[in-house]
Amino acid sequence: MTDPVLILAAVLPAVYLLYRIYQADHVEKEPARLLISLAVSGIIATFLAMFAEMLGSIVLGAIFLEGSILYNFIFFFFVVALSEEGFKYLLLKRRTWNSPHFNCRFDGVVYAVFVSLGFALWENIGYVGIYGLEVAMLRAVTAIPGHACFGVFMGVWYGLAKKFDRYGQDEKAKRYRKLAVLCPVILHGSYDFIASLETAWCTWLFVVFIAGMFWITLRMVKQQASHDHYLDGISYKSVIR
Repeated sequence: MTDPVLILAAVLPAVYLLYRIYQADHVEKEPARLLISLAVSGIIATFLAMFAEMLGSIVLGAIFLEGSILYNFIFFFFVVALSEEGFKYLLLKRRTWNSPHFNCRFDGVVYAVFVSLGFALWENIGYVGIYGLEVAMLRAVTAIPGHACFGVFMGVWYGLAKKFDRYGQDEKAKRYRKLAVLCPVILHGSYDFIASLETAWCTWLFVVFIAGMFWITLRMVKQQASHDHYLDGISYKSVIR
C-alpha cells in the first residue's frame, strides 16, 4: 500500500483515538516511550493472534462445517476473540504490571487502549491495503473504535486489579485480572459473531450493539478519568486543588 490517502485512512482513526485517550489522562501523563512500546506490543499481538487463528480455523474446519452457526460461534468467541484479547492482555501485563509508572487507576485504561489501538492500527493497514478506501471508511466507525472499546473494558478491570494488588489483596487482584480478559473477549466475540449473521434484523442488531457499546464506553472513560486517583489513595480532586 503506497497510496498516501489509503495510508492516512488506515492510520488516522487509531491515532485520533490514541490522542483522545491520552488527553483524558488528567492526573499524570504517561511517558511517550512507554506508550509507544505499548502500541508496538499491540502490533506484535496481531502476528501472534494471526498464527493462533490460522491453527484454530484448521482444527475447527476438521470438526464443524465452515460457515455454520456453530462453527462461527466457536471461531469468533474461542479462537478470534480469545486469541486477540488474550495476546493483548499478556503483552500489556508483561510491559506494565511492574512498571513504576503504573501508579494511577486510569493508567490501566490508557495502557490497554494503546495496546488495543496498536493492534487495530496494524490490522487496519492490512485491510485497507487489500480492500481500499471504502473499507477504511467503514472500519473507521466500527472496527477501530470497537478495539478501543475492548481496550477500555480491559483497562478498567486491569486498573482495579492493580489497585487491589497494591493493597495486598491478591485474590481480588486475580479476580479482576481475569475479568480484564473475560469482558473484552465476550464483547469482541459478540461483535464478530453478530456481524457474521447475514440477515436484515441482525444488521440492525449489530448497529444497536455497537451504538450501545460505544455509548457505555464513553461514559466509562469520563467516569474513570474524572474519578482517577493515585493507587496510594490520593484522589484526582485533591491533586488539582
